[in-house]
Amino acid sequence: MKFFKEFKEFAMRGNVVDMAVGIIIGGAFGKIVTSLVNDIIMPPIGLLVGGVDFKDLAVVLKEAVGDTPAVTLSYGNFVQVVFDFLIVAFAIFLMIKGLNSLKKKEEEAPAAPPKPSKEEVLLTEIRDLLKEKN
Repeated sequence: MKFFKEFKEFAMRGNVVDMAVGIIIGGAFGKIVTSLVNDIIMPPIGLLVGGVDFKDLAVVLKEAVGDTPAVTLSYGNFVQVVFDFLIVAFAIFLMIKGLNSLKKKEEEAPAAPPKPSKEEVLLTEIRDLLKEKN
C-alpha cells in the first residue's frame, strides 16, 4: 500500500499534471501541423514542381516479383515529415520566445519595497512618541 501512496503523491504533483496536459496538447498540435503540411502546404509545392504528390515519390530498389512486393525508398514521405518538424520547431521557438519576453518584462518591473517588520514599525512609533514629548 505504501508503494501506491507514493505513486499517487508523485502523480498528483503539479509538474506531472502540467506535463501530461502539455503532452496531450502537443499531440493535438502535431495533428494540426500534419494536416497543415499535408493539406495546405505540400499541394501547392507539388503543383509548382509539376503536379507531383510528395507521398508518392520513391526510388524502386527492387521490382516486385510475383507475390513479393517491391522494395522502395519512400523519400517523398520523408520530405513531408521534415516539413512537419520544421513547422513544429518554428512554432515552439516562437512560443518560447514569447514566454521569455514576458519573463523579461516581469523581471524589469521594479519590485515593491518590502513592508517594514513589526520591530521596525514599533521602533518608528517609539521614535515618533519621543519626538512629540521633546
